[in-house]
Amino acid sequence: MAERIEQRLEDRVPELEQLERVGLFTRREIRAVLRKASALEYKIQRRALRKEDFINYIQYEINLLELIKKRRARIGYSFKKEEIEHSILHRVHSLFNRATGKWKDDVQLWLSHVAFCKEWNAKHQLSKVFSTMLAIHSNKPALWIMAAKWEMETRLSSESARHLFLRALRFHPECPKLYQEYFRMELMHAEKQRKEKKVFEQAKMDLGEFNYSEEILNGEMARIVYRDAAQKIKGVEFQLAMLSIAKLFDFTQDLQKEILERHSMFSLQNNYAEDPLTWDYLARRELELGSPQATEHTTKQRKVSEMAQREERCCAVFDEAVRAVPTEDMWKCYITFCLERYNRKTNSEELKQKRLERTLNVFNKAHESNLLPEALYKQWLQLLLESRLSEKAVEVAEAATRHFSQSVETWQMRLQVLIQLEREDVTQCFEEALKHVKSKGTLPLWTLWVEWSEGTNSKEDTESLYQRSLHATTPAESVTMKEMYLDWTYRKSGYKKVKRVFNSLCENRPFSLDFFRKMIQIEKEQESCKMLHLREYYERALREFGSTDTVLWLDYIKEELNHPQGKPENCGSIHWRAMKMLQGDLVEDFVSKYTLLQTGHL
Repeated sequence: MAERIEQRLEDRVPELEQLERVGLFTRREIRAVLRKASALEYKIQRRALRKEDFINYIQYEINLLELIKKRRARIGYSFKKEEIEHSILHRVHSLFNRATGKWKDDVQLWLSHVAFCKEWNAKHQLSKVFSTMLAIHSNKPALWIMAAKWEMETRLSSESARHLFLRALRFHPECPKLYQEYFRMELMHAEKQRKEKKVFEQAKMDLGEFNYSEEILNGEMARIVYRDAAQKIKGVEFQLAMLSIAKLFDFTQDLQKEILERHSMFSLQNNYAEDPLTWDYLARRELELGSPQATEHTTKQRKVSEMAQREERCCAVFDEAVRAVPTEDMWKCYITFCLERYNRKTNSEELKQKRLERTLNVFNKAHESNLLPEALYKQWLQLLLESRLSEKAVEVAEAATRHFSQSVETWQMRLQVLIQLEREDVTQCFEEALKHVKSKGTLPLWTLWVEWSEGTNSKEDTESLYQRSLHATTPAESVTMKEMYLDWTYRKSGYKKVKRVFNSLCENRPFSLDFFRKMIQIEKEQESCKMLHLREYYERALREFGSTDTVLWLDYIKEELNHPQGKPENCGSIHWRAMKMLQGDLVEDFVSKYTLLQTGHL
């Protein structure tokens, strides 16, 4: 093993010599690179290999490439790339190949290699990566689509992209997403050829050597893809997705007509009558149908009137839809349409008011049918508050909490409405919320309550509330309340009180690191900042987080070195304790940072 590692390090020597010779790195930096490379090589040559070791090695090499790139830009030197960067790039590819060969099922590892190839424009290598990855992960349509898009958009090879899509469809013959992207690719190819032909014709060039098939130019390949897909994939969602893709291209009128004829209104209503998307499409179609083209002489009032009529026709279809398919999803489609129309800009106050009334009416009907989804209550309330319908907002918020009495988000929404409107029954509502909601997950309610209390109630009431929250929340959630309690106490009552509160809170675990850091920061803000107190806080924090946080140890050492009352002689014992307590790779991280601290670079 040692001989292999020595050989790999020797292979690095030419590139490192070039880095020093051209002035990109110093002799000292070259030695540091060799030391780090040696340590990383030993880790990936062990009998029991770890994925993290390969990832760390790859990341180190990528960081080295980025550093070389920045230094080249700084000194304006662009030569010797073959001897320097290409050597490192080859090594990174080799590391990725070893890692993906060992952990073939890790898709994220493959995607990292793909991203690296794209970043460094390694097109030839990327083709190989895609080929190997797809041979192993042929069961993932998203990877086929990614590879085909790269062939089409980066390598500009529609033939290769088509070949990949056809291979993918052999593995996934009924995958809607694959058909949609293949359909889009063929239309993009046709559009590209149309543009090329137009440029040549404008330049009056002879098209004899260029073969532009009229069938391809008119999207015939895309039509074949659609027909094949339509036989295998049923469902209105897929058909509408294909139609929306076709509408993106201005030469697909005949193709759009074929899709619409295949799925006419009669066909949709008979075959997909229970699907909310069918009704959504049929309703929205009324916006496009039956409206004469606007001319220069069409008055603004006429345009507003026509738009209002079209929207009324849409709503008539939606009204029929919610009678035929009385479900939450159907009402959601109806409400989404109304909100979209309401949010559209218009200079007509009359049309704006009509849209508002219609939207509020639809919200109300869905609520009365007990089919309004929880998430839409929030949008209803926002609309009511914007429209200054305060009493209605309070009524709706109360109704929402009756429907979803165990939902923290719904109670939070109701409380925010009451707080915004400065109602007197806020406290009563908080108490009611906590009775209905289970103790786990109530943190948002407690944080909202204490924040409201800070600005409304007396200090005594707020402190009592904080203390109550510590017992009412779960141990994990109480950590946040402790931080908030400490911060509020310092702001309102000063240093002496916050010190007493801190000592009291330290009696019950768990804690967060920010809890201790907040107290350390408070101590450092005092005019007579005492190192004795800082030591106490650091020691408490290290008892809880000393095995997992290197920065905490380093900050403690810095305090001993920089504080007027600090004892630099304590640094050695702190360092020794850190080495004993820290776990795994954190020891190495601590040693490197401690070295930087000693040399004044941290």
